[in-house]
Amino acid sequence: MAEVACAMSALWRRLAALGRRLAALRGAGGDDTFLMKGAATLEKLKDLYTEEKEKTNPSELLQLYAQAVLDITYFEENQLVDEDFPEDYSLQKVKELTCILSEPEDLLKECNINEESTSILGTELFECLYWRKGALLYMYCHTVKERSEWLRENISLFKKCLSDGVHYLMKMLSFRCPLQVDEDVSFQDKDTARLLSEGVFSDTHLLAMMYSGEMCYWGLKHCGERKQKSLETTDAASSRSQSASLAFREVGKNMLTKYVAACEGPLKGQGWNTTSAKQMLHYFRKSPV
Repeated sequence: MAEVACAMSALWRRLAALGRRLAALRGAGGDDTFLMKGAATLEKLKDLYTEEKEKTNPSELLQLYAQAVLDITYFEENQLVDEDFPEDYSLQKVKELTCILSEPEDLLKECNINEESTSILGTELFECLYWRKGALLYMYCHTVKERSEWLRENISLFKKCLSDGVHYLMKMLSFRCPLQVDEDVSFQDKDTARLLSEGVFSDTHLLAMMYSGEMCYWGLKHCGERKQKSLETTDAASSRSQSASLAFREVGKNMLTKYVAACEGPLKGQGWNTTSAKQMLHYFRKSPV
């Protein structure tokens, strides 16, 4: 199959680049658990690729590659968080990491294997790649929104980071279809059935709802209101601003409503806090478009 041959060739190029990245990180003193896991996975990948290329299932190679990407970038993400996202280079680093986390899917697109991509990589890996991109942008935006001078000077960049982060999290939530609960079918655990019907398949899915809702809140509060208060003179600019604010509002309301319903319904008493989610929902409902 030509597409698979293309993927194998493209994979080898990416393995070499990822190996160089790993070597640079370890050479700079990085040697934690995730880097060691990434190194072990890369070695296994190279052995499988070079020694048993004819026998190995391409899906296994691509899944191992995605796992190596996840492990190695996780070390770098933790560095950024520990350093509180340094203002002079963290935005570029965040962009770089989101690009690397997109590489497994880009590889499949490059070789026109789009229709089979979910089955080749697996739903869980796809979810994890998008979750990591969305969560990274969430953490970045959570930090920089407190830097008032930076925010004033970079409001468009901030808005794009929020939009991209929400997009990644919404994509992560879209890979599995919510369970269709049929009244004629009985479930032993009705709480679990209700969660699955809302698209909550794990704690990470629930966090993705909260994070995306919170990012929409930041978008409406910091970008929407600033735009409305600025002296925009063209109808086109005003229309774009209103459209973006409406998107933040509607997506945010939808996600936080689902989050609160799950936490105060099936997950009640299990430690999920809804106070800030309710406050943000109140803001969405009262603030002007």
